[in-house]
Amino acid sequence: MFMEMTKTMTISSEEMNKRFVITNLEVIKEYEKKEKSIMLLASHYASWEWLITLNQKISYQGVGVYKKIANKYFDKLIRDIRSKYNTELVATNKTIPLISHNQKNGILSIYGLASDQSPKAGRIFHWDSFMGIEVPVHTGAEMLAKKHDLNVIFAKVKKVKRGYYEATLVPLSDDPKSVPDFGITHAFIKEVEKQIYEAPEYYFWTHKRWKHRRQ
Repeated sequence: MFMEMTKTMTISSEEMNKRFVITNLEVIKEYEKKEKSIMLLASHYASWEWLITLNQKISYQGVGVYKKIANKYFDKLIRDIRSKYNTELVATNKTIPLISHNQKNGILSIYGLASDQSPKAGRIFHWDSFMGIEVPVHTGAEMLAKKHDLNVIFAKVKKVKRGYYEATLVPLSDDPKSVPDFGITHAFIKEVEKQIYEAPEYYFWTHKRWKHRRQ
């Protein structure tokens, strides 16, 4: 899968559209008509990086939330991959100011976050069951969606065959303020679980999802 990630830099848009298909793009098209920005959640699963191609199919500005990597070479590679197709990259610590600015100025955007990793020990605010184990979960995406009334979607990536993938957009909420606290986060975690159970071999297990757990 790493080789497929790096292939993003050289593959043509036409070829990419054959290899990575959004099965129900109309979900976003309908949200665009409502002129509300979107929080797009994903997991580190298969060629999830190819979700950046979504930016060439929609009218909203695509924004990828990005965490700097210690290895400078790998960091640059990942940034180059994610910034293709005119996707704007924003560091995790600048996400809140950017969304606030865009909302204030009427800049409609779709914010992509892979929120399935374990938060740092000092930033644990909520626990949930994931694959039968109580673990801390990221809640920032839900917090921002509630604060700014963003539609929330889960992008379920699936491997079709070698080098070919598809993504199905699963709406999680179009009225986040009405959802009980942590309800959107829980729904996201359950979708990731289902995705993994269907084909666990394509999940990025190296991210140590269970580094912190309740005994």
